[in-house]
Amino acid sequence: MKDDAIQVGLLGLGTVGSGVAQALQTKAASIARRVGRPVVLRRALVRDLARERVVPRTLLTGDPAEILEDPTIDIVVELLGGEEPAYQYMLAALDHGKLVVTANKEVMAKHGPEVLARAAARGLDVAFEASVGGGIPVIGPFRLDLLANDIQEVTAIINGTTNYILTQMARGGVGYSEALRDAQALGYAEPDPRNDVEGIDAAYKLTILATLAFHARVRPEDVYVEGITRLAAADFRYAHELGYAIKLLAIARQTTRGIELRVHPAFLASTDMLASVDGVYNAVSVEGDLVGRILFYGRGAGAGPTASAVVADVIDLAQRLQAGGGRAPVLPALDTARRLLPISEVWTRYYLRLVVVDRPGVIAQITKVLGDHEISLASVIQKETVEVAGAGEVAHAEIVLMTHRARESAVQQAVREIAALPVVAQVGSVIRVES
Repeated sequence: MKDDAIQVGLLGLGTVGSGVAQALQTKAASIARRVGRPVVLRRALVRDLARERVVPRTLLTGDPAEILEDPTIDIVVELLGGEEPAYQYMLAALDHGKLVVTANKEVMAKHGPEVLARAAARGLDVAFEASVGGGIPVIGPFRLDLLANDIQEVTAIINGTTNYILTQMARGGVGYSEALRDAQALGYAEPDPRNDVEGIDAAYKLTILATLAFHARVRPEDVYVEGITRLAAADFRYAHELGYAIKLLAIARQTTRGIELRVHPAFLASTDMLASVDGVYNAVSVEGDLVGRILFYGRGAGAGPTASAVVADVIDLAQRLQAGGGRAPVLPALDTARRLLPISEVWTRYYLRLVVVDRPGVIAQITKVLGDHEISLASVIQKETVEVAGAGEVAHAEIVLMTHRARESAVQQAVREIAALPVVAQVGSVIRVES
């Protein structure tokens, strides 16, 4: 066992960074046994040097160059979040011969292939397990264990904030705003929750997974994204009645026409494995031609799970340094010819909730529009009269339609025409159905 320690530089000492720093200090003895030599925190970059931290003040710096350019530092851990300056810091670390660990989903979604190519050119590696599943190990399996498979589909619940909100709406019968306030009070949702509730966070993670799964160049803008803010308590009541759960799904699917890439709320059959993933838990379902369907499940966010993945990556890179090298299998050559399907070409089933004038012949008008666009119905449910503001004495009813498989573009055009019908007061929800 070598006596000289492997030195770590930490960029960012927030919630996750503090968890990583504490783990490196409190688990120093066990980490040293696993690596074969000590692994120590040499320096941590912070904005406020005067603030009390979980590490000694002598280890703090406000100058990133003291980490990026320090020749004694072997591994740089980037936990700043956001695209910049994190992206440039990661490149600078590689240019100075350092291995890199990151939890940055935005950088890896937007620039992952470029970062890995820069690392490979220098005989280095970038470990990014924490960028997708937090404490759930999914990147490692894609980079190694599943390489023998042609991946056919990745379906995931990969945002703990939205999954908690949807669970509260399903179990408590509350509306979106109340469920969001509850999530914020518990610290599950940020004061500005847009990245989570609008599906942006999940889209970054799906971009990374799809790139690894299909060896295609996928960018965040290739992913169709729809958030959870328009869901209503009524949708959860109907979902339960029909035998479904509502989840924010991230879907990457290989079809004969190309690769589907989409993040949106979906009806999921209650018997599906993912339907029972509740609260802040996440899950990633992968289907390969050899392995079949497998499920990765666990806590996807929070200081503990994310720090677990980051420290595991540090140990992995440290073990390889101890063995005489820091390079691992890098991203295979990307197929730039793979077709990425626009959402308009996706085929699936749909749930539609409408508020209509309660009179004979209304359903016939709606089904005619659907039929004109070759959309067939699997079921129709009409509920009791509902109140519509400003409707006077005109009675209204709520109807729920479940379609057979149809093309997205046809459904969206039909919905526009249905909304324009004089007998339709409101198109409440249009939700895709996955099973």
